[in-house]
Amino acid sequence: MAEESHAATGGLFESLKTLSTSVVGIVHTRLELLSTDIAEEREHLITLLLLVQLALFFLGVGILLLALLVVVAFWESHRLLALGGLSGLFLLASVAAAWLAMHKTRTRPRLFAASLAELSKDRQHLTSRS
Repeated sequence: MAEESHAATGGLFESLKTLSTSVVGIVHTRLELLSTDIAEEREHLITLLLLVQLALFFLGVGILLLALLVVVAFWESHRLLALGGLSGLFLLASVAAAWLAMHKTRTRPRLFAASLAELSKDRQHLTSRS
């Protein structure tokens, strides 16, 4: 009889050990996923900041060249075409970079979307078992 209770106790401890191992594994996986989400968000913000800086730089150069264009407009003939072309190029690059930054802001994925989806799956899996 003592051996039967010892075997039952060993089974209970084994079940608890397996359960705790599973819980630690799930938590570990979710934390890895969370760290990946944070890294992706950091990369997105860095890219966005670089695009904004690029847009502001091109806008500044475009405005400077546009001012030079107005000054040179009263000069000889071919310099006007060159400055106008460069001004247009930099202003167009500024608009393109600003549009890309706005597009990336609007279409970025939700923060921690993958982690939340996995946690939702876990919750559904656990509630369906009970």
